[in-house]
Amino acid sequence: MKGELADKVSQVGAIYAERFGIERTDDWFLIKLQEELGELAQAHLRLNGQGRGTAVELDRQNEAADVFCQLLLYCERFGIDLEQAVRRKWLAYLPQDPAQDALNPSLVEAAA
Repeated sequence: MKGELADKVSQVGAIYAERFGIERTDDWFLIKLQEELGELAQAHLRLNGQGRGTAVELDRQNEAADVFCQLLLYCERFGIDLEQAVRRKWLAYLPQDPAQDALNPSLVEAAA
């Protein structure tokens, strides 16, 4: 995913790493994503009365944002065009518009 949001997330990620002296290795990007997903699961369970402690909806929203931003950073690290990957993997299942197919036939070929 490219654009202003991804650029700003990348800037924040660099600030975070510098502030806390973190060497962001390939493994770190994956493990950090898993950590944030665990925190989202924790907020979800707390909201449903299945976890220790309490949470409010804002906790779930904040943790979902952390997961999303870490995924953007992971994709940036490994050169994954997330938007193109979603188009290829998910959106190929949508009914195709013949006019759009003519503009981007690679989507249909990639889904096959």
